[in-house]
Amino acid sequence: QVQLVESGGGLVQPGGSLKLSCAASGFTLDYYAIAWFRQAPGKEREGVSCISRFGGTIYYADSVKGRFTVSRDNAKNAGYLQIDSLKPEDTAVYYCATRRVYCSDSQRQYDYWGQGTQVTVSS
Repeated sequence: QVQLVESGGGLVQPGGSLKLSCAASGFTLDYYAIAWFRQAPGKEREGVSCISRFGGTIYYADSVKGRFTVSRDNAKNAGYLQIDSLKPEDTAVYYCATRRVYCSDSQRQYDYWGQGTQVTVSS
């Protein structure tokens, strides 16, 4: 069964950090780009970051550049999103998604999605 499972979310104070994980099962992440999206309450889901199959191409949304770091460990069949200097506006459900080889800015291009992990930034 093909599955993506996010973990690592939680409640954190402004300025804090979290590391989100995206674990794949039922398929090998080696062949896939891994993207991270988020959806805040009352807002549309938006792209946050993406790392291509071999990690040679990485994208970040302007709102997270310098604070978020995407990575992958193909040996562990997992992807990661390190989130630093968290702001209240980062509060959202974070999703990972995959598509073959290259990143895309179209959410419809992604084949597999996780169920999401909640990140709440509040004092």
